[in-house]
Amino acid sequence: MRTPIARAAALGATTLMIATGCAAGGEDDSGEGVAPADAALTVVTGVYPLEWLAREIGGEDVAVVQLTEPGTEPHDLELTGRQIAQVSEADIAFYVGGLQPAVDEAVGQEAADAALDVADVVELHPAGEGGGHAEDDGHDHSGDGHDHGDEEHGEDDGHDGHDHGDLDPHFWLDVDLMQEAASALAERMGEVDPDGADRYQEGAERVIGELSGIGEEYEAGLGSCEHREVVVGHTAFSYLTERYDLEQIGVSGVDPDTEPSPAQIAAITDIVRDRDISTIFTEPLMPAATADTIAAETGARVEVLDPLEGVTERSPGDDYPSIMRGNLDALSEALTCD
Repeated sequence: MRTPIARAAALGATTLMIATGCAAGGEDDSGEGVAPADAALTVVTGVYPLEWLAREIGGEDVAVVQLTEPGTEPHDLELTGRQIAQVSEADIAFYVGGLQPAVDEAVGQEAADAALDVADVVELHPAGEGGGHAEDDGHDHSGDGHDHGDEEHGEDDGHDGHDHGDLDPHFWLDVDLMQEAASALAERMGEVDPDGADRYQEGAERVIGELSGIGEEYEAGLGSCEHREVVVGHTAFSYLTERYDLEQIGVSGVDPDTEPSPAQIAAITDIVRDRDISTIFTEPLMPAATADTIAAETGARVEVLDPLEGVTERSPGDDYPSIMRGNLDALSEALTCD
Protein backbone atom coordinates (compact mmCIF):
# COMPACT_ATOMS: atom_id res chain seq x y z
CA MET A 1 0.00 0.00 0.00
CA ARG A 2 1.29 3.49 -0.79
CA THR A 3 1.98 5.72 2.18
CA PRO A 4 -0.12 8.91 2.47
CA ILE A 5 2.96 11.00 1.61
CA ALA A 6 3.75 8.94 -1.47
CA ARG A 7 0.13 8.98 -2.56
CA ALA A 8 -0.08 12.74 -2.09
CA ALA A 9 3.00 13.25 -4.23
CA ALA A 10 1.77 10.88 -6.92
CA LEU A 11 -1.66 12.41 -7.09
CA GLY A 12 -0.16 15.87 -7.12
CA ALA A 13 1.94 14.85 -10.11
CA THR A 14 -1.25 14.11 -12.02
CA THR A 15 -2.88 17.34 -10.82
CA LEU A 16 -5.56 15.67 -8.71
CA MET A 17 -7.21 18.24 -6.46
CA ILE A 18 -9.69 18.23 -3.60
CA ALA A 19 -13.14 19.10 -4.85
CA THR A 20 -15.03 21.51 -2.61
CA GLY A 21 -17.93 19.87 -0.81
CA CYS A 22 -17.12 16.30 -1.88
CA ALA A 23 -14.99 14.46 0.64
CA ALA A 24 -14.61 11.34 -1.48
CA GLY A 25 -13.70 13.07 -4.70
CA GLY A 26 -15.37 15.21 -7.31
CA GLU A 27 -14.70 16.98 -10.61
CA ASP A 28 -12.47 19.81 -11.70
CA ASP A 29 -13.22 22.37 -14.39
CA SER A 30 -12.51 19.80 -17.09
CA GLY A 31 -15.24 17.48 -15.81
CA GLU A 32 -12.80 14.68 -15.04
CA GLY A 33 -12.90 12.88 -11.70
CA VAL A 34 -10.56 14.08 -8.99
CA ALA A 35 -9.58 12.57 -5.67
CA PRO A 36 -8.33 14.07 -2.40
CA ALA A 37 -4.71 13.28 -1.57
CA ASP A 38 -5.40 12.43 2.09
CA ALA A 39 -7.77 9.50 1.44
CA ALA A 40 -6.95 6.10 2.94
CA LEU A 41 -7.02 4.59 -0.54
CA THR A 42 -8.05 5.47 -4.09
CA VAL A 43 -10.42 3.41 -6.24
CA VAL A 44 -10.78 3.99 -9.97
CA THR A 45 -13.99 2.69 -11.54
CA GLY A 46 -15.07 2.38 -15.14
CA VAL A 47 -18.87 2.34 -14.94
CA TYR A 48 -21.43 3.90 -12.59
CA PRO A 49 -22.70 0.85 -10.60
CA LEU A 50 -19.11 0.11 -9.55
CA GLU A 51 -18.63 3.73 -8.54
CA TRP A 52 -21.77 3.48 -6.39
CA LEU A 53 -20.47 0.36 -4.66
CA ALA A 54 -17.08 1.94 -3.99
CA ARG A 55 -18.55 5.11 -2.53
CA GLU A 56 -21.11 3.30 -0.39
CA ILE A 57 -18.60 0.80 0.99
CA GLY A 58 -15.65 3.14 1.35
CA GLY A 59 -17.42 6.22 2.64
CA GLU A 60 -15.38 9.35 3.25
CA ASP A 61 -12.18 7.35 3.77
CA VAL A 62 -12.00 6.27 0.14
CA ALA A 63 -11.39 8.49 -2.90
CA VAL A 64 -13.36 7.26 -5.90
CA VAL A 65 -12.43 8.36 -9.41
CA GLN A 66 -15.06 7.52 -12.02
CA LEU A 67 -13.62 7.38 -15.54
CA THR A 68 -16.92 7.66 -17.45
CA GLU A 69 -18.51 11.08 -17.28
CA PRO A 70 -22.28 11.27 -16.54
CA GLY A 71 -24.38 11.10 -19.67
CA THR A 72 -21.63 9.39 -21.69
CA GLU A 73 -22.06 5.97 -23.26
CA PRO A 74 -19.61 3.83 -21.23
CA HIS A 75 -18.99 1.33 -24.03
CA ASP A 76 -17.38 4.09 -26.12
CA LEU A 77 -15.06 5.42 -23.41
CA GLU A 78 -11.67 6.69 -24.54
CA LEU A 79 -9.23 7.66 -21.79
CA THR A 80 -7.25 10.88 -21.67
CA GLY A 81 -3.61 10.89 -20.63
CA ARG A 82 -4.64 12.23 -17.28
CA GLN A 83 -7.13 9.44 -16.75
CA ILE A 84 -4.51 6.84 -17.62
CA ALA A 85 -2.29 8.43 -14.96
CA GLN A 86 -5.17 8.15 -12.50
CA VAL A 87 -5.47 4.46 -13.28
CA SER A 88 -1.74 3.97 -12.75
CA GLU A 89 -1.84 5.64 -9.32
CA ALA A 90 -4.98 3.88 -8.06
CA ASP A 91 -4.81 1.43 -5.17
CA ILE A 92 -7.72 -0.50 -6.72
CA ALA A 93 -8.88 -0.48 -10.34
CA PHE A 94 -12.45 -1.80 -10.13
CA TYR A 95 -13.85 -2.62 -13.57
CA VAL A 96 -15.68 -5.17 -15.72
CA GLY A 97 -13.29 -6.83 -18.15
CA GLY A 98 -14.60 -6.66 -21.71
CA LEU A 99 -17.01 -3.79 -21.14
CA GLN A 100 -14.60 -0.94 -21.88
CA PRO A 101 -11.54 -1.87 -23.94
CA ALA A 102 -9.78 1.39 -23.08
CA VAL A 103 -10.04 0.59 -19.36
CA ASP A 104 -8.89 -2.99 -19.94
CA GLU A 105 -5.81 -1.73 -21.76
CA ALA A 106 -4.98 0.94 -19.18
CA VAL A 107 -5.33 -1.47 -16.27
CA GLY A 108 -3.28 -4.14 -18.04
CA GLN A 109 -0.46 -1.73 -18.81
CA GLU A 110 -0.52 0.59 -15.80
CA ALA A 111 -2.23 -1.11 -12.85
CA ALA A 112 -2.19 -4.89 -13.15
CA ASP A 113 -1.41 -5.32 -9.45
CA ALA A 114 -4.32 -3.07 -8.51
CA ALA A 115 -6.86 -4.78 -10.79
CA LEU A 116 -10.16 -6.03 -9.41
CA ASP A 117 -12.05 -7.38 -12.41
CA VAL A 118 -15.69 -8.20 -11.69
CA ALA A 119 -15.43 -10.96 -14.27
CA ASP A 120 -13.09 -12.73 -11.83
CA VAL A 121 -15.49 -12.23 -8.92
CA VAL A 122 -18.97 -13.08 -10.22
CA GLU A 123 -20.14 -15.51 -12.87
CA LEU A 124 -20.92 -13.43 -15.94
CA HIS A 125 -23.50 -14.90 -18.29
CA PRO A 126 -23.06 -15.63 -21.99
CA ALA A 127 -24.13 -12.69 -24.13
CA GLY A 128 -27.66 -13.21 -25.41
CA GLU A 129 -28.71 -15.56 -22.62
CA GLY A 130 -32.15 -14.66 -21.30
CA GLY A 131 -33.26 -12.81 -24.42
CA GLY A 132 -33.18 -12.80 -28.19
CA HIS A 133 -33.55 -10.67 -31.28
CA ALA A 134 -36.47 -10.17 -33.58
CA GLU A 135 -35.06 -12.60 -36.12
CA ASP A 136 -35.14 -15.45 -33.59
CA ASP A 137 -37.84 -18.12 -33.70
CA GLY A 138 -40.68 -16.24 -32.06
CA HIS A 139 -38.98 -16.05 -28.65
CA ASP A 140 -40.31 -19.41 -27.60
CA HIS A 141 -39.29 -19.93 -23.98
CA SER A 142 -40.85 -23.31 -23.54
CA GLY A 143 -38.73 -25.78 -21.63
CA ASP A 144 -36.42 -23.54 -19.62
CA GLY A 145 -38.14 -20.19 -19.32
CA HIS A 146 -35.44 -18.35 -21.30
CA ASP A 147 -34.63 -17.63 -24.91
CA HIS A 148 -31.16 -18.71 -26.02
CA GLY A 149 -31.66 -17.94 -29.68
CA ASP A 150 -28.97 -15.26 -29.68
CA GLU A 151 -26.25 -17.75 -28.80
CA GLU A 152 -26.02 -18.93 -32.36
CA HIS A 153 -24.76 -15.56 -33.58
CA GLY A 154 -21.09 -15.49 -34.48
CA GLU A 155 -18.49 -12.98 -33.36
CA ASP A 156 -18.49 -11.14 -36.67
CA ASP A 157 -22.22 -10.64 -37.22
CA GLY A 158 -22.39 -7.13 -35.75
CA HIS A 159 -24.04 -8.06 -32.46
CA ASP A 160 -21.04 -7.37 -30.30
CA GLY A 161 -19.02 -4.52 -31.70
CA HIS A 162 -17.54 -3.54 -28.32
CA ASP A 163 -15.59 -6.76 -27.85
CA HIS A 164 -17.43 -8.06 -24.81
CA GLY A 165 -16.21 -11.47 -25.89
CA ASP A 166 -18.86 -14.08 -25.21
CA LEU A 167 -19.98 -12.57 -21.89
CA ASP A 168 -22.63 -10.01 -21.00
CA PRO A 169 -21.12 -7.34 -18.71
CA HIS A 170 -24.38 -5.90 -17.31
CA PHE A 171 -24.25 -8.01 -14.13
CA TRP A 172 -25.33 -5.11 -11.90
CA LEU A 173 -28.99 -5.56 -12.89
CA ASP A 174 -28.96 -8.73 -10.75
CA VAL A 175 -28.83 -7.58 -7.12
CA ASP A 176 -27.48 -10.97 -6.01
CA LEU A 177 -24.41 -10.53 -8.21
CA MET A 178 -24.04 -6.96 -6.96
CA GLN A 179 -23.87 -8.37 -3.44
CA GLU A 180 -21.04 -10.68 -4.47
CA ALA A 181 -19.18 -7.76 -6.03
CA ALA A 182 -19.70 -5.70 -2.86
CA SER A 183 -18.19 -8.42 -0.69
CA ALA A 184 -15.18 -8.78 -2.99
CA LEU A 185 -14.56 -5.04 -3.07
CA ALA A 186 -14.75 -4.71 0.71
CA GLU A 187 -12.30 -7.58 1.09
CA ARG A 188 -9.83 -5.97 -1.32
CA MET A 189 -10.19 -2.60 0.40
CA GLY A 190 -9.37 -4.26 3.71
CA GLU A 191 -6.28 -5.87 2.21
CA VAL A 192 -5.03 -2.53 0.89
CA ASP A 193 -5.97 -0.62 4.05
CA PRO A 194 -5.99 -3.06 7.00
CA ASP A 195 -6.75 -0.27 9.47
CA GLY A 196 -10.05 0.33 7.72
CA ALA A 197 -11.01 -3.30 7.12
CA ASP A 198 -13.77 -3.34 9.74
CA ARG A 199 -15.31 -0.15 8.34
CA TYR A 200 -15.28 -1.53 4.82
CA GLN A 201 -16.90 -4.74 6.00
CA GLU A 202 -19.59 -2.77 7.78
CA GLY A 203 -20.14 -0.73 4.64
CA ALA A 204 -20.49 -3.87 2.55
CA GLU A 205 -22.97 -5.37 5.00
CA ARG A 206 -25.06 -2.22 4.82
CA VAL A 207 -24.98 -2.26 1.00
CA ILE A 208 -25.83 -5.96 0.88
CA GLY A 209 -28.84 -5.33 3.12
CA GLU A 210 -30.08 -2.59 0.81
CA LEU A 211 -29.57 -4.77 -2.26
CA SER A 212 -31.43 -7.64 -0.60
CA GLY A 213 -34.34 -5.30 0.08
CA ILE A 214 -34.47 -4.23 -3.56
CA GLY A 215 -34.46 -7.88 -4.61
CA GLU A 216 -37.40 -8.60 -2.33
CA GLU A 217 -39.30 -5.68 -3.84
CA TYR A 218 -38.71 -7.08 -7.32
CA GLU A 219 -39.83 -10.56 -6.29
CA ALA A 220 -43.06 -9.15 -4.88
CA GLY A 221 -43.65 -6.62 -7.65
CA LEU A 222 -43.05 -8.96 -10.60
CA GLY A 223 -44.43 -12.16 -9.09
CA SER A 224 -47.87 -11.91 -10.69
CA CYS A 225 -48.12 -10.10 -14.03
CA GLU A 226 -50.43 -10.42 -17.03
CA HIS A 227 -47.48 -10.19 -19.40
CA ARG A 228 -43.85 -11.33 -19.17
CA GLU A 229 -42.46 -9.79 -22.39
CA VAL A 230 -40.01 -6.88 -22.07
CA VAL A 231 -39.31 -5.23 -25.44
CA VAL A 232 -36.03 -3.28 -25.31
CA GLY A 233 -33.75 -1.45 -27.72
CA HIS A 234 -30.74 -3.65 -27.00
CA THR A 235 -30.34 -6.73 -24.87
CA ALA A 236 -28.73 -5.15 -21.81
CA PHE A 237 -31.34 -6.58 -19.44
CA SER A 238 -30.65 -10.30 -19.56
CA TYR A 239 -29.59 -10.52 -15.91
CA LEU A 240 -32.79 -8.84 -14.79
CA THR A 241 -35.12 -10.82 -17.05
CA GLU A 242 -33.48 -14.14 -16.14
CA ARG A 243 -33.63 -13.38 -12.45
CA TYR A 244 -37.38 -12.65 -12.49
CA ASP A 245 -38.50 -15.07 -15.22
CA LEU A 246 -39.28 -12.41 -17.80
CA GLU A 247 -38.83 -12.60 -21.57
CA GLN A 248 -36.46 -10.04 -23.01
CA ILE A 249 -37.18 -9.18 -26.65
CA GLY A 250 -34.39 -7.02 -28.05
CA VAL A 251 -34.41 -5.14 -31.32
CA SER A 252 -30.62 -5.45 -31.43
CA GLY A 253 -27.93 -7.19 -29.40
CA VAL A 254 -25.71 -6.31 -26.45
CA ASP A 255 -23.99 -3.58 -28.48
CA PRO A 256 -26.15 -0.43 -28.23
CA ASP A 257 -24.56 1.07 -31.36
CA THR A 258 -25.76 -1.70 -33.67
CA GLU A 259 -28.47 -0.29 -35.93
CA PRO A 260 -31.45 -2.64 -36.30
CA SER A 261 -32.33 -3.67 -39.82
CA PRO A 262 -35.77 -2.98 -41.33
CA ALA A 263 -36.44 -6.73 -41.04
CA GLN A 264 -35.70 -6.66 -37.31
CA ILE A 265 -37.97 -3.68 -36.77
CA ALA A 266 -40.75 -5.32 -38.77
CA ALA A 267 -40.41 -8.57 -36.82
CA ILE A 268 -40.59 -6.75 -33.47
CA THR A 269 -43.62 -4.83 -34.70
CA ASP A 270 -45.37 -8.10 -35.50
CA ILE A 271 -44.52 -9.52 -32.06
CA VAL A 272 -45.86 -6.43 -30.32
CA ARG A 273 -49.13 -6.65 -32.26
CA ASP A 274 -49.54 -10.41 -31.90
CA ARG A 275 -48.89 -10.44 -28.17
CA ASP A 276 -50.75 -7.22 -27.40
CA ILE A 277 -47.65 -5.70 -25.80
CA SER A 278 -48.39 -2.25 -24.41
CA THR A 279 -44.91 -0.79 -23.94
CA ILE A 280 -41.68 -0.41 -25.92
CA PHE A 281 -38.72 0.44 -23.72
CA THR A 282 -35.93 2.76 -24.71
CA GLU A 283 -32.91 3.86 -22.66
CA PRO A 284 -31.59 7.19 -21.37
CA LEU A 285 -28.43 7.00 -23.50
CA MET A 286 -30.11 5.67 -26.66
CA PRO A 287 -32.12 7.56 -29.28
CA ALA A 288 -35.81 6.67 -29.18
CA ALA A 289 -36.39 6.73 -32.95
CA THR A 290 -36.74 2.96 -33.39
CA ALA A 291 -39.01 2.62 -30.37
CA ASP A 292 -41.12 5.52 -31.64
CA THR A 293 -41.44 3.82 -35.05
CA ILE A 294 -42.65 0.56 -33.52
CA ALA A 295 -45.00 2.40 -31.18
CA ALA A 296 -46.52 4.37 -34.06
CA GLU A 297 -47.21 1.13 -35.93
CA THR A 298 -48.70 -0.72 -32.96
CA GLY A 299 -50.25 1.83 -30.65
CA ALA A 300 -47.83 0.89 -27.86
CA ARG A 301 -46.35 3.60 -25.67
CA VAL A 302 -42.64 4.34 -25.25
CA GLU A 303 -41.14 4.35 -21.76
CA VAL A 304 -37.62 4.40 -20.29
CA LEU A 305 -35.96 1.31 -18.81
CA ASP A 306 -32.55 2.21 -17.48
CA PRO A 307 -29.63 -0.27 -17.85
CA LEU A 308 -27.83 1.75 -15.16
CA GLU A 309 -24.73 2.41 -17.21
CA GLY A 310 -24.81 5.97 -15.90
CA VAL A 311 -27.09 8.54 -14.29
CA THR A 312 -28.72 11.08 -16.61
CA GLU A 313 -31.62 13.52 -16.54
CA ARG A 314 -33.78 10.82 -18.15
CA SER A 315 -32.94 8.23 -15.50
CA PRO A 316 -35.87 7.27 -13.22
CA GLY A 317 -33.83 8.18 -10.14
CA ASP A 318 -30.58 9.76 -9.05
CA ASP A 319 -28.62 6.76 -7.74
CA TYR A 320 -28.45 2.98 -8.07
CA PRO A 321 -31.25 2.12 -5.57
CA SER A 322 -33.69 4.75 -6.84
CA ILE A 323 -33.09 3.85 -10.49
CA MET A 324 -33.59 0.15 -9.76
CA ARG A 325 -36.87 1.01 -8.03
CA GLY A 326 -37.83 3.28 -10.92
CA ASN A 327 -37.23 0.39 -13.31
CA LEU A 328 -39.44 -1.82 -11.15
CA ASP A 329 -42.24 0.72 -11.32
CA ALA A 330 -41.92 0.94 -15.12
CA LEU A 331 -41.94 -2.86 -15.49
CA SER A 332 -44.86 -3.31 -13.13
CA GLU A 333 -46.98 -0.90 -15.11
CA ALA A 334 -45.93 -2.21 -18.52
CA LEU A 335 -46.51 -5.87 -17.59
CA THR A 336 -49.72 -5.17 -15.64
CA CYS A 337 -48.51 -6.64 -12.38
CA ASP A 338 -50.56 -6.94 -9.21
